[in-house]
Amino acid sequence: MKHTVTVFRGDGIGPELVDNVLKILEAAKAPLEYEIYNVGEDEWKRNGALIPDEAYASFERTKVLLKSPITTPVGKGFRSLNVTLRGKYDLYANIRPVKSNDAVKTPFKNVDIVIFRENTEGLYVGKEEQIDENTVHAIKIVTKKASERIIRDAFEYAKKNGRKKVTCVHKANILKMSDGMFLAIFREVAKDYPEIEADDKIIDNTCMQLVMNPNQFDVMVMQNLYGDILSDLCSGLIGGLGLVPSSNIGADYAMFEAVHGSAPDIAGKHLANPTAFLWSACMMLEYLGENETASRIRRAVDEVLAEGKHLTRDLHGEASTEEYVDAVIARL
Repeated sequence: MKHTVTVFRGDGIGPELVDNVLKILEAAKAPLEYEIYNVGEDEWKRNGALIPDEAYASFERTKVLLKSPITTPVGKGFRSLNVTLRGKYDLYANIRPVKSNDAVKTPFKNVDIVIFRENTEGLYVGKEEQIDENTVHAIKIVTKKASERIIRDAFEYAKKNGRKKVTCVHKANILKMSDGMFLAIFREVAKDYPEIEADDKIIDNTCMQLVMNPNQFDVMVMQNLYGDILSDLCSGLIGGLGLVPSSNIGADYAMFEAVHGSAPDIAGKHLANPTAFLWSACMMLEYLGENETASRIRRAVDEVLAEGKHLTRDLHGEASTEEYVDAVIARL
């Protein structure tokens, strides 16, 4: 049986990532059919809609979305479409695995961290108020419901995947009510999982600890802004954003995307590294129960990275996007 999924082509390097990753999925004989749509800044300029109605309708029908990077204007313009989609479909759990690959040389070995980022609250709700011409207030929202479900998901993941520890990242020493409540809920939920070690760290100390000894971390759970920052930091430990996939999971819908942005400066230059987007597609396959196909793709990528002959420039190689993709397909 084939699974029908929605695909958003996005901006910048997004369309070329989609074309190349679908080529790999086809070579792997992934049992997928696609409903593909143009979305994002370019679509807005062409047709006046960031996401066409038919694209929304497709996602609501398939309930699974593979989304390539979308440009978000900085300091002006429309709101992030990523944030919009997460809120509209209650994609509350942003799961970002960060794992070392022996083929990619960094100062850190054996990094294996899974970040659980709450996706619908915090400062990312984007609620700001102009108090006067010199003052703006940004509103941070934290609720018990959203906090408890992301924290419980992190412990459930640890339990199901043989993980030993869950760390709560917060700033409860200063934000005593909002982060204080998140931390209190974490400590309460942790009592239901006595077999898993539970600890907590303040966000600034966490940043320092990550670059001193990342191997002390296993599963980490946190609010939205902290998760966005720490997942980028962790990507640097393993070689960059081109290696970090993510899933956005809700009760009814799921969206899969690379952590990195649309990189308009290299769009069309055949330089983009499709690994993060490809591994996001693998997470999608696993979500759909197609674990063997996902494993075959992962093995092929690992072999290409280990061989070192067809690496993209961000991994200190000279290969084009297409040369890298052809090497993965040859391994398949």
